[in-house]
Amino acid sequence: MQFQSHISIKDLNVYYGSQHALKNITLEIPDKNITAIIGPSGCGKTTLLKSLNRLLEPLDGVKVTGKVCVGGENIYDPKVEVTHVRKKMGLLSQKPQVLPMSIFDNVAFGPRIHGMKNKRKLSQTVEHYLQVASLWEEVKDRLHYPASRLSVGQQQRLCLARGLAVGPEIILGDEPTSALDPQSSQNVERRLIELKSEYTVVVVTHILRQAKRIADYIVFLYLGELVECGPAEEVLSNPKNQRTKAYLTGEIS
Repeated sequence: MQFQSHISIKDLNVYYGSQHALKNITLEIPDKNITAIIGPSGCGKTTLLKSLNRLLEPLDGVKVTGKVCVGGENIYDPKVEVTHVRKKMGLLSQKPQVLPMSIFDNVAFGPRIHGMKNKRKLSQTVEHYLQVASLWEEVKDRLHYPASRLSVGQQQRLCLARGLAVGPEIILGDEPTSALDPQSSQNVERRLIELKSEYTVVVVTHILRQAKRIADYIVFLYLGELVECGPAEEVLSNPKNQRTKAYLTGEIS
């Protein structure tokens, strides 16, 4: 499998106090593909995801060493502007985190922060990204209702629209369907598959069936180490490492 790398990680180590959470991770994440990070609970999946958009800062005993390059730029370079880095990333959390404001204002929030003031352009932007998130038809007549009135599945798609509205290069998902019913999960999975033609998508999932459905590339972590990575079909059907085989067959969990 030939691919163009969008995120390049070299010798990444993360410590929470004395706990060595990620150990010498070196990894290339392909552009315009869905990469699924899999592994048992506590293996470092979410820590790796957080390292990609500088949500890990050297505070409260957190220490990060190594490089994470996005489009050739090391985001852990001391000279890097953190807000510039985070603007490149759209993040979907396990539970939707809607802002305490209207549906419209949730999507307009980012563009306004970045200087968009023209009302017509804001309206066009909000409509466009609600359509991209497959939510427009469901909410177009109640844009000024509180976002909290939406169902959990709708709220997650609203968070997707809000994240995309600032023009990111990368979509990060931390188990983004874990709080959703099966139909809402399908909606989010379908959108991610469609969006990979324009974005690099990196998703943490504990559901192997989901990884098989959506992933082009697999990263398997175990006890903070990168055990195996590669094209999804190869890793899931014919893993090379015994620990990967054991995880896929349920021997370790």
